[in-house]
Amino acid sequence: MIRKLSSGLYRIYSRGKDPRTGKRRNLGTFKSRAAAERHEREIQGFKHRGH
Repeated sequence: MIRKLSSGLYRIYSRGKDPRTGKRRNLGTFKSRAAAERHEREIQGFKHRGH
């Protein structure tokens, strides 16, 4: 899930909450939404390949 920060950057958060902190895990910060979306798809690919 991608959120825009007040600084104008985009950050990917995990869908589920981290059991240790109760917050969503930060999976990376990007300058453009397109770059963040590309990376989010890569992450989904990893999840489904069993890595």
